[in-house]
Amino acid sequence: MRKLVPLKSIYAFVAVAEMGSMTEAAAVLSVSHSAISQSIKMLETQLGVVLFRRVGRRVELNNDGRRYYRKVAPALTQIVEASESLARRRHGNRLTLNMVNTLALHWWIPRVSDFQQYAPDIDVRISNIIHTFDLELEGVDVALLHGDVNDWQDYYCEKLGDDQLIMVCSPYLLEEAAQRNPLSNGSPPSPDTLLARYPAIFATNPRRQNDWQIWCEAYLLPVPSQQKNLSFTSSLHALQATVRRLGVLITHKQFVRDDIQHGMLVQIGEAVLNPYQAFYFVCRPEKLREESIIALRNWFHRQFSGQG
Repeated sequence: MRKLVPLKSIYAFVAVAEMGSMTEAAAVLSVSHSAISQSIKMLETQLGVVLFRRVGRRVELNNDGRRYYRKVAPALTQIVEASESLARRRHGNRLTLNMVNTLALHWWIPRVSDFQQYAPDIDVRISNIIHTFDLELEGVDVALLHGDVNDWQDYYCEKLGDDQLIMVCSPYLLEEAAQRNPLSNGSPPSPDTLLARYPAIFATNPRRQNDWQIWCEAYLLPVPSQQKNLSFTSSLHALQATVRRLGVLITHKQFVRDDIQHGMLVQIGEAVLNPYQAFYFVCRPEKLREESIIALRNWFHRQFSGQG
């Protein structure tokens, strides 16, 4: 049987040949300088030739080294490309999807089973980066953006739906309000009636801090004072306070769609369009050629159009 040259020695040889330095080659391959030096010595011993000559602090290929490099470098490239191709095929249906925590908990999780039925071969991993970030650097394939698309000009951005602001409260507050006003004949109380009786709940994070102002301007109502009401930096906390009957909340409809459907919350009045924010599908343009990305994009459109 032919004695095979260790592949790690070939990696080391090509790296040193291309970098001109054992130290830089070691950094590229994430190994120690001594490991590179030993691999080169082992290769030269097995081949019976010297492959490099030292020039100052650097090294360069000699004639034998150049001939050897011309043969093995293309072969190593083929090995790497074949390995990467197989790995991509094995994990080609694994996607990392980024969205803020509130959407992950109250929008994505209730729809996981629907997506699994729609695209059973796609494995979605969720990340929760809040700020604007580099998709490739963070290993994110797709971002479900709720915000301002101007922050994502370097990417493909496709609008999925508007940010519709609604007032919500616990159904028990409506029952209580009806009991206090027997003349209502079962009609739900108006938004201003609820605000006169119950605290306004505020989510003060940057994406939600203007919700009350936008909604009140549409209803021609004064904005409640935060000092006399309940404020939370987290939308999740604000929502939990609303479910616990502590007051009324203005939030975006997609966020509480399932809570309304399951009777945990009720919508009061009509939705108000938030002109400053919307929902977007964001990815690198070249990703649109991948079948898994296309499937996820189509499913998003079904959900935001109300077909899902």
